[in-house]
Amino acid sequence: MDNEKKAVLVAVSDIFFYTKIRDALLPKGYVLERIRTQDEVPAKAASLHPTAMILNMNDETLDAFKALEQMKGDASLNTIPILAFANHEEVETWRRARELGVNKIVSRNEFSSRMRDLLEDMLSSQPSSKS
Repeated sequence: MDNEKKAVLVAVSDIFFYTKIRDALLPKGYVLERIRTQDEVPAKAASLHPTAMILNMNDETLDAFKALEQMKGDASLNTIPILAFANHEEVETWRRARELGVNKIVSRNEFSSRMRDLLEDMLSSQPSSKS
């Protein structure tokens, strides 16, 4: 099925940072769907069947760990690759994100400077079979 127009869920509440993500990804054909509340995580993931999800592990509005649990704990959502970013000094956040199944986690600075390449690298390393 090719009705998934490279949809990406973006769990980033900072509007300026979201705009930066949008400006980097839209020209490459990605369609972004912003997540603003915890309840939107599983609902939007289930309805959109996105290509990937971008998750700010330090977001003030959304519990990123709960979002990971929602995504990775649901058999219909757990194959959606998740690119996360966090402050580089938060070792425990990085460890826990990996334990919960995040596909790739990088520092906020690295994400900011290389977001499109990071997303595309992560997607290219995923198995190509879709259910």
